[in-house]
Amino acid sequence: MSQSEAPIIQFDNVNKWYASNGYHVLRDVNLSFAKGEKVVICGPSGSGKSTLIRCINALEEYQQGKLTVDGTVIGDDLKGIDKVRREVGMVFQQFNLFPHLTVLENLILSPTWVAKLPRNVAIEKAMVQLERVRIAEHANKYPLQLSGGQQQRVAIARALCLTPKIMLFDEPTSALDPEMIKEVLDVMIGLADQGMTMLCVTHEMGFAKAVADRVIFMDQGQVVEQNTPTEFFNHPQTDRSKDFLSKILGH
Repeated sequence: MSQSEAPIIQFDNVNKWYASNGYHVLRDVNLSFAKGEKVVICGPSGSGKSTLIRCINALEEYQQGKLTVDGTVIGDDLKGIDKVRREVGMVFQQFNLFPHLTVLENLILSPTWVAKLPRNVAIEKAMVQLERVRIAEHANKYPLQLSGGQQQRVAIARALCLTPKIMLFDEPTSALDPEMIKEVLDVMIGLADQGMTMLCVTHEMGFAKAVADRVIFMDQGQVVEQNTPTEFFNHPQTDRSKDFLSKILGH
């Protein structure tokens, strides 16, 4: 990252507790992400990975510290949150598609309602994104007529319809059958090649090796280690990351 260019995402001593049980889910998180950077966030279940990225578009609130996204501090200012949500696309573990709408209707819903695009413009943009994820021929089908992998590609296309600056992926392949994982990862690799800022919570270490500029390892709400994929996989610095890697890589 050049000195002149501010990080597109900056966490300064961010802390979060769950109101229901007081669990301290993010502990003094300090992280910055450069524009165009591809980062994979991994760690054991319950380590705070999903919470971390859900704070970026204010799906989760944090209680202490400061989180800045593309120049906007995420806080109580609803206008600021709206601005950030228009710039940040998110793809979830579950596809969250509306079953009663066709693929195309799912894609144009937000652009026509939120961004107030004319319907014909929204359809044109949606078709471009469906081409991008190689699923345009299914535009008039309903989600349940598609495989899981196809549905997840539709969800990615939907997030891209608002032309986000940042894409967040929260375990996008964990609900998929093994043979469908590759088709979704291939689409994500294609996006990475086009220079978009991407943060991906995943256990797909092949994807991390293929596209990540950096791997961040979290455990118990803290950033334990961060490094290039080569260094992280070949020379993990902490016992916790070694233990995690031995479990997921099987050695």
